[in-house]
Amino acid sequence: MFLELKDFLTLEEVERLRAIAAKVDFVDGKVSNPYNNTKNNQQASEADPRNAEASQIVAAAFLRSGPFQDFAFPRSIVPPLLARYEVGMAYGAHSDGAYLQLGRDRLRSDLAATIWLNPPDSYDGGELVVHFGTRPVVIKGEAGSVVIYPATQVHEVLPVRRGQRLVSITFIESRIQDEFLRTQLYELSRIAEDEGPRMTWDCRVRLDTVRNNLLRMWSRN
Repeated sequence: MFLELKDFLTLEEVERLRAIAAKVDFVDGKVSNPYNNTKNNQQASEADPRNAEASQIVAAAFLRSGPFQDFAFPRSIVPPLLARYEVGMAYGAHSDGAYLQLGRDRLRSDLAATIWLNPPDSYDGGELVVHFGTRPVVIKGEAGSVVIYPATQVHEVLPVRRGQRLVSITFIESRIQDEFLRTQLYELSRIAEDEGPRMTWDCRVRLDTVRNNLLRMWSRN
């Protein structure tokens, strides 16, 4: 299941991230996946202190986003990282590693997220493609929006033909590892939100009780 959120970042945050990207040191993207010959992009150097500010801006947006929290049930989030694709760059079809090192801990990559920083009409190509069996889902978001999708699926970034693709990316470990169970809890949250004003208080209490009990049963601390 996907979640797309418009206006995930404020206009001021998008402008600040672009300003950081114009000055931060970028390195070969293969530094984080040296054995993937299809990866041809650049990512902000983690040694550059400006990278930390960019990461903090995006991380704060995840923390304040209620829809994201209801969808992902995040346990841990990898520090977001700026990624840049110039003309001719792409990231071929690949799968994400099941675990990522985060300090002394290993984080399970249940979900991946792409935050778009450039307007879609400012560059050609560069679409994110997530493959579900034989059906590809093609995504190219507005600046400031985010798409969250299962890290379990094969995905790729198509070659940029004009302009520059600038994004921030991250991975999320969910408290609900099973995607199907996570989706059921999300749907219950949506029902409560959409139908809340029309529900009797008794029905609302019963719905919240079911959702909370399922969360207790399925979550992993």
